[in-house]
Amino acid sequence: MGGTPAVDAEDLQAQVRRAWASLLDRCDAIADDITLTLMERDEQWYEYVPELQADVRQSTREHVRRGIRTMAGIADEDERAVHVWRETGRRRAQQGVPMELVLNAYTLGTRVLWEALLAQRHDPTIGIDDEVLLTAGQRAWSALDVQNATLIDSYRRESARLQRRDLQRQQRLLDALVEGRGSDPEFAAEVREVLGVATDAPVACVVAHYDGSLDAPLRAPEDHLERAGLMSYWHVRGDLYFGLVQLGESNVADLVALLDQITTGRAGVAEAPDGLGGFCTAYQLAAGTVETLPRTGPAVAAVTDRLPEVLLTSAPDVTNLLVERTIGPLRGQQGQQADVLLATLAALVAHNGSPTHAAEELYCHRNTVIYRMRQIAELTGRDLADPRERLLFSLALMAADE
Repeated sequence: MGGTPAVDAEDLQAQVRRAWASLLDRCDAIADDITLTLMERDEQWYEYVPELQADVRQSTREHVRRGIRTMAGIADEDERAVHVWRETGRRRAQQGVPMELVLNAYTLGTRVLWEALLAQRHDPTIGIDDEVLLTAGQRAWSALDVQNATLIDSYRRESARLQRRDLQRQQRLLDALVEGRGSDPEFAAEVREVLGVATDAPVACVVAHYDGSLDAPLRAPEDHLERAGLMSYWHVRGDLYFGLVQLGESNVADLVALLDQITTGRAGVAEAPDGLGGFCTAYQLAAGTVETLPRTGPAVAAVTDRLPEVLLTSAPDVTNLLVERTIGPLRGQQGQQADVLLATLAALVAHNGSPTHAAEELYCHRNTVIYRMRQIAELTGRDLADPRERLLFSLALMAADE
């Protein structure tokens, strides 16, 4: 039977290697052609990162040289293309170049290399036939798959490492702000560099209880607030989950309303209107606010809406003395009498000492309230007609409910 005799596989591979080797003296020219095309196609990106231009030109030359030497079978172990692929993945991740841009560059590079090899078939001194071209092309495009997989793995590993490093730095800054370093100009400059928060920009602190479980007390607060135009940074400190929020044109009421949509625990909010220098105080006030919130369900509140409660919880010894010297005798009454007198006192305080309005709230006769008022006065030695005494009673009742 007639036909073209089959080419020996080993001989074919030798011809493929020679075909690629024919491009060795054109390495830099091919690489520069690839670089020029990249910069024309992605002009805006390269203008945004000018130092990338020289790096890409040098890197592309290295890629092409190593790639051709590898496919020509003459690359040393330490100059194989896979090494430069890994290094490029790491470097582009460090430079913040989108992975898609890098992968597109690799695809373009493979196409230009293939076209350069195709052009060699017209040179009779080289003698590249169709079977050699087909095999060489298959090898080039197969190498692209390995190239992309290697780069993606290296890029992602480096991105994860950078994210861990940035997160650690961010958390270190948040801890230092809580510890009161916001007024230090040198430290504030670092905060601005890392977090993008100006020294005097209005910020707020959000604090929530955190029990260490996978379920945070706020559901994805960073994403939720960012969608509303508020940048924030979050950290766990002991049993508290806290965040720094840049308020911008918003106010604390806006922030509380946003947080209310994602709160699964108890959270307090306090503003530092003068910026980073007041963040430490805002943290303490927000943490104090959390302690005043009922434990019956999710709740979020600003410190300005819980000032009396925060004041009471901040000085427990004084609060205990206040309760003892005001409503202590009423709480000491036997049976239901204590509850009746305390309920009557609460109604009287709420209505500025008016027995008429208190009776309406309690659904009882006015004379009954007046009788109880006398009992309260005798037991406590305090006069509900005195505004100061009513204030003390009000604070004591509030403290007793906590």
